Amino acid sequence: ISLMANVIGQGISLMLGVHDAEAAIQFYGDAFGAIEVGERHAWEGKIGHAELQIGTAKIMLADEFPAYNKSPRTLGGTPVILHLEVDDVDALTVRAVEAGAELLKAPTSESYGRTSKLCDPFGHVWMLWAQI
Repeated sequence: ISLMANVIGQGISLMLGVHDAEAAIQFYGDAFGAIEVGERHAWEGKIGHAELQIGTAKIMLADEFPAYNKSPRTLGGTPVILHLEVDDVDALTVRAVEAGAELLKAPTSESYGRTSKLCDPFGHVWMLWAQI
């Protein structure tokens, strides 16, 4: 018996709990160019599952269902930072803020690249990064 399983595909995909999945899908499209892929699954009158693609990354999301997931709003924040590699940190930061994100850290050049930090309207924190 092998103690190690093989990871296939992307390996890890995000699954975000949000307090308004319909609005989140719209925001992620407006802010980050996300496109909805796959089929939505309704559950109890809400979105139980939807899939988005941002660049090559797949993100799954669902409305909050307390027995299964919780949103940052319910939890009072999140310890997780979503790291998104982009080609133009400054332009995407402006776009995300115009779409409704809160600017936590303005675009700055660091030794490891150009970064900014945002909180989306659903409480998820994003770090935008570009290689210099």
